[in-house]
Amino acid sequence: MLNPLAVNFCIEPLEKRHNRAVFKCGNEKLDRYFQATVTQDQSRNIAIPYVTFDLERQKIIGYYTLSMTSISIGELPNSIAKKLPKYPLIGVTLIGRLAVDINYKGYGWGKLLLMDALYKSFEASKQVGSFAVIVDAIDERAVSFYQRFEFQPFPDQPYKLFRTMKNIAQTFA
Repeated sequence: MLNPLAVNFCIEPLEKRHNRAVFKCGNEKLDRYFQATVTQDQSRNIAIPYVTFDLERQKIIGYYTLSMTSISIGELPNSIAKKLPKYPLIGVTLIGRLAVDINYKGYGWGKLLLMDALYKSFEASKQVGSFAVIVDAIDERAVSFYQRFEFQPFPDQPYKLFRTMKNIAQTFA
């Protein structure tokens, strides 16, 4: 039986050698995207996928994608928007997808993936401006997950959440 706590792993960009076909997180949309679409987004440089990979079992533990996008300043809470320049769009980093294989759930792999995504986003923001990291949560459970890590919902979009880069910087200080 698999002991998800005793895993020799690495986090790396998705490569052809990673077997995506056997990955199942329990959400059909996330599974289908990872199995059928992620490499198209990767080859077009629309989203960069990263995997946490079990080196001994040669299995994907989980994945996430990062890309750049923008939001309207009007989408943000007034308390934050009033402190920003009145640009029509603000650059942000998007965690487009994040999922953990069902065989590894419940052992902190989602947190590890999220922290890695936030760290990569923070480091990239030193080179290319990004005000925040945003996510589009797939369901209420995902909203709760992100809120445990200081993400807050957009006022009119409860499944769309953000965490400012200033806040993220404090995590990695």
